[in-house]
Amino acid sequence: MPTRMSTLFLRTLRDDPSDAEVPSHKLLIRAGYVRRVAPGIYSWLPMGLAVLARVEKIVREEMVGIGAQEVHFPALIPREIFEATGRWADYGDGLFRLRDRKQNDYLLAPTHEELFTLLVKGELNSYKDYPLSLFQIQTKYRDEARPRAGILRGREFIMKDSYSFDLTDEGLAASYQAHRDAYERIFTRLGFDYRIVFAVSGAMGGSASEEFLAPTPVGEDTFVQCTDCDYAANTEAVEIAGPTPLDPADYANLPAAVVLDTPGTPTIATLVDRLNDGTLADLGGRAFSAADTLKNVVLRTKAPGAAEWELLVIGVPGDRDVDLKRVSGQLEPTEVEQAEPADLAKQPGLVKGYIGPQVLSELKVRYLVDPLVAEGTAWVTGANEVDRQAAFVVRGRDFTPDGEIGAVEIREGDRCARCGSPLQIARGIELGHVFQLGRKYADVFGLTALGPEGKPVTVTMGSYGVGVTRAVAALAEQTLDDRGLCWPRAVAPFDVHVVPAHKNDEALFAEAERIAAGLEAAGATVLLDDRKTSPGVKFADSELLGVPTIVIVGRGLADGLVELRDRKSGERREIPVASAIEEILAEIS
Repeated sequence: MPTRMSTLFLRTLRDDPSDAEVPSHKLLIRAGYVRRVAPGIYSWLPMGLAVLARVEKIVREEMVGIGAQEVHFPALIPREIFEATGRWADYGDGLFRLRDRKQNDYLLAPTHEELFTLLVKGELNSYKDYPLSLFQIQTKYRDEARPRAGILRGREFIMKDSYSFDLTDEGLAASYQAHRDAYERIFTRLGFDYRIVFAVSGAMGGSASEEFLAPTPVGEDTFVQCTDCDYAANTEAVEIAGPTPLDPADYANLPAAVVLDTPGTPTIATLVDRLNDGTLADLGGRAFSAADTLKNVVLRTKAPGAAEWELLVIGVPGDRDVDLKRVSGQLEPTEVEQAEPADLAKQPGLVKGYIGPQVLSELKVRYLVDPLVAEGTAWVTGANEVDRQAAFVVRGRDFTPDGEIGAVEIREGDRCARCGSPLQIARGIELGHVFQLGRKYADVFGLTALGPEGKPVTVTMGSYGVGVTRAVAALAEQTLDDRGLCWPRAVAPFDVHVVPAHKNDEALFAEAERIAAGLEAAGATVLLDDRKTSPGVKFADSELLGVPTIVIVGRGLADGLVELRDRKSGERREIPVASAIEEILAEIS
């Protein structure tokens, strides 16, 4: 039997909810797919649950298709399991923590690497048991500081997480590729426009890491894509082309460093003005810009479990700002913040406005530079004295950083590190993330297998996630229009929406019933609008709900015709009533 709107648990809204921020959030609530319970926590109503089930079905089919086997873990996990890997502390405020009546500590799982590892350790012991891939589709919990955009960033959400177990690095690479290929099939079948981008591993650990992003202006992730080659990366992991490093032998051709009297120049702007006012003879009369200066930004960091913050100075060209999110992503799980005045007061050798890298090693302050500050490049930077700057300070000759880190805010037009072409900046929603974890968790829990020689071999792992509930919102965001939702056929809650365009004409209702029943009998899923309400309300709801094929039984019935509408394209055509069921089935097949 078709689903009847007169009895369906559904209430559509004409106005946008006041707390909704992005189009998908507004429409999913207006169309009666979800309802808010609390910030980041939503109930799923029948229409929304139908879409969610179809997304899960596609994900499950593709995972089974690569030989992965489904399991299901509890969301409630004892503290000691996460303490073994250090993630009880690493996750910080992101964990939901609770105690039982016996005062034992638990958490609501944000992810399940530990339990997967322990399960395999407890069940398998021979090399003959590998390779292995397991997955689950399960609710996760993260105490988001700023849940937003409805189900796009929630505190409770459904995720598919899978894990591969291999005995060799080559085996891990093969499992990683199998999952990556499966993800491409999943997101293609779901109807996404998506990009695969390089990413950082963050608190997950591991080496190789890629994200699958759905480009959309409301996305929280910023990524770059090359205008010429296929390079794409999250801004936290992006590499941009910088100056070619010089060999030490070439330093002899560079001017010697010189200290300048530059009173009142604590900012890049005031320094550049002073450099170009013609009063500094030691500069040889050349013109300077902010790009010729070296800005040294003081941050503070705290490693997991550490009692106190430590200072970190980041060096970037003076015409660029430090991207704190980018730095934090590369240093996770270490916390990173802008240094406070009290932090600087503890290190009087750091003279605000006049910090240079020449003394940081002596002060035992860690110093990292962006790759744009290449070996052999010369800079104007602080001389570590009030009102004094230093010119022609060369990396490799006058200072040596402790390392490099991609730190600058990426700009449109920065050059691709692969081919040198300009990069474009875009925004996207993260749909999935794949990691080569390696042996991090296996080492912690002693996950080994007896090899063919009778010696234990440490298992190497991969971790692969898909945000299932997020995929629903992301699909809504990518496909909606100014009339409402517009689902891809693969995930739509129904195949066909049948609308009798009158509230009292029994002949129209009878024909609509006949068509709906015939479609259901042929295997289609049908939503029948049998409500005794105005055609305008019915048409508005048919567009709002977003079922891909709409059948209007209206005035044309007198001429033996019904109207077939394509929700996505808006195309309309009349088809004979006598062959309507066959033509509709051909349309949706």
